[in-house]
Amino acid sequence: MTIRQSAPIGIFDSGVGGISICHAIRRVLPGERLIYFADVGFSPYGNKSTELIHKRSEYIANFLVNKGCKAIVVACNTATVNSIKNLRSLFSVPIVGVEPGIKPAMLNSRTGVVGVLATEKTLSSASFQALKYSFSKTVKVEVQACPEFVHLVENLDHQGEVAEKVAEQYIQPLLDKGVDQLILGCTHFSFLRKAIETCVQGRAEIIETAIPVAAELKRRLYELNIHREYEGGSGEGGEEGVEEGGEEFWSSGTASQIAMKINALWGHDSPVREVRP
Repeated sequence: MTIRQSAPIGIFDSGVGGISICHAIRRVLPGERLIYFADVGFSPYGNKSTELIHKRSEYIANFLVNKGCKAIVVACNTATVNSIKNLRSLFSVPIVGVEPGIKPAMLNSRTGVVGVLATEKTLSSASFQALKYSFSKTVKVEVQACPEFVHLVENLDHQGEVAEKVAEQYIQPLLDKGVDQLILGCTHFSFLRKAIETCVQGRAEIIETAIPVAAELKRRLYELNIHREYEGGSGEGGEEGVEEGGEEFWSSGTASQIAMKINALWGHDSPVREVRP
């Protein structure tokens, strides 16, 4: 199958948290067209069965491939640790996922204790348990499930006093255990960074994975020579006349209800289209 350089990149998450990955991809690959799928009809994934996460991930990946996407980014830690191997066995396009950044945390830790904030499903997955075990001889990994964080972002309550109080409830116990590296193991959590920083007050370094994910996507696209060149702004090199890529948004929930959230987090108005499974 011939993949066109002008083909879009598909990105999906259980809700709007993956918009943080979209921002990183837009910075690293400004010329690429993006198609984002918010699976709000089945959100959150953090308390769903593995079987349902598999089914939804397959459905959405198939939707994005049918839209002509040349690569897929699983912008959800829960879907990544539960379903990415299955997706890679089913689809031929490059598939990039997100996982908690324990390795960089380990390398930077002075206390030898790192903390992971994630969903219950991510923390209980076999993939995460294997990742945690692989570093267990080098650092102590403390974990904290943060179900309320996802709800705060989905309801656009991620800034302010309520968010700060919830952050303190989750994070203070980790700080008390000597954590000096705090890993945001869910794409939703990036939007809570201000509240998290208020709680941490410099006592721990906050590690996000959005830029590394975008960098890995760029590496794969260039390796396969399916990147879309860009000239202008902060883009690199490129084919003269190619403009910054556009984006389109899809949702498995009511489009009118999710549009305000997506536009608020994305930063400008874009239409959201509705798809019913």
